[in-house]
Amino acid sequence: MKLTTMTKGISRFVLRTSVALPLVLAPAVSVTVLEALGVSAPYAQAAAEETRKVPAMRENVFKKLGAVQEAADAENWPAALQALREMESGADKYNAYERAQMYYFYGFVYYSMERYRDAINAYKKVLAQGVENIPVGVELNTLKTIAQLYFVTEDWSNALNYLNQWFSRADTIGAADYALRGQVYYQAGQEGKALADINKAVSMYEAEGKVPKENWYGLQRYFYFEKNDYKKVTDILEKLVKHYPKGEYYKQLSGMYGELKREKDQLHMMEAAYIAGALEKEKELLNMAYLFMGNEMPYKGAKVIKKGLDEKKIERTSKNLETLAQAYQMAQELQKAIPELEGAAKLSDKGELYSRLAGIYLDLDKNEQAVTMAKRALNKGSLKRPDQLYIVLGMAHANLKQYDEALETLKKALKDERSKKFAEQWISYVENEKKREEQLAI
Repeated sequence: MKLTTMTKGISRFVLRTSVALPLVLAPAVSVTVLEALGVSAPYAQAAAEETRKVPAMRENVFKKLGAVQEAADAENWPAALQALREMESGADKYNAYERAQMYYFYGFVYYSMERYRDAINAYKKVLAQGVENIPVGVELNTLKTIAQLYFVTEDWSNALNYLNQWFSRADTIGAADYALRGQVYYQAGQEGKALADINKAVSMYEAEGKVPKENWYGLQRYFYFEKNDYKKVTDILEKLVKHYPKGEYYKQLSGMYGELKREKDQLHMMEAAYIAGALEKEKELLNMAYLFMGNEMPYKGAKVIKKGLDEKKIERTSKNLETLAQAYQMAQELQKAIPELEGAAKLSDKGELYSRLAGIYLDLDKNEQAVTMAKRALNKGSLKRPDQLYIVLGMAHANLKQYDEALETLKKALKDERSKKFAEQWISYVENEKKREEQLAI
């Protein structure tokens, strides 16, 4: 299948730490012709490497090619093309080497005009003059240029054919050459050979103390991810973070650390992504907060959620406000937790959060607020344990010396066996307090 951005979809999976691993994609190979092709004008290459005895170029042909060169130097491609067509009308009078140079110029001009198919045909005519009639350097450059042009036009089979011909003839093969062939193998669906070539490219650069290209690492990372070799993926991502620091790499490396159960490293890398501004989506920000909370840093988690809410990156839902309140509670910041929990309770269609608030206010000895929250909880309903709420409400009434209301509420808790014994103890206590108060009033 032809891909213009060279990407393949990878199934997401969720880490055991509850952090979704970011997609690890094959890197986009956005190849512009100027980056992909080392195409130069033929004149420089005509005198390059003369290891074969080839026909000489005559002065009249040299002058005609000089006119083409002049137009090419001025980037006047129509004029260069016109000069070549005038030359071609007398091509039967040229020797094989002169025709090869003319067609090489044709290829260069067509390439410069982004007429890649025409350029390929022109370069093939260079080879058609017979390799014995052109210098070795010109032959090799032509083979490689045709391969690169097929790459640009996404004809992977022909790109491999000409590239492998070049590999079999070239004396010197560089890291970039292995990387190019690795990319072509990848596009042709030969991932084993692609990985071997891209590994060769990376190792050659690293052996020379040079930093490999970002997309070389990217292709490596993709292949090892496909093989489920997460240790190798992690090693490559560590290099990407070092040499090409980007938020996306921080996130992916954090996910890999999580998969390898390196929880502390996972947290630190995710925090680096957060500081770098790479966490923009609600799910990412909440995952960051959960990581902080799970690593006994709940206040940092609360700050992430609060900032996300303020910047409208996290939706102000009952669930999210409840999580924020939970983080504050874990951080012993109860005064900050209460308003967030109240906000969550208002947005909820159930009374459960108001029930929790009633308990918090009771613990803080704010009995009037406890009564208010308990009544709101009962009004909303859908409570998991109404018996427990009745006890909280009864205790708050008792603390306010509202004994009749306390007894009425506590008796409702008697209906649930789980709370019956505790309710009976409080009923006995309230009845005694009520009698004591009545006797003091006499």
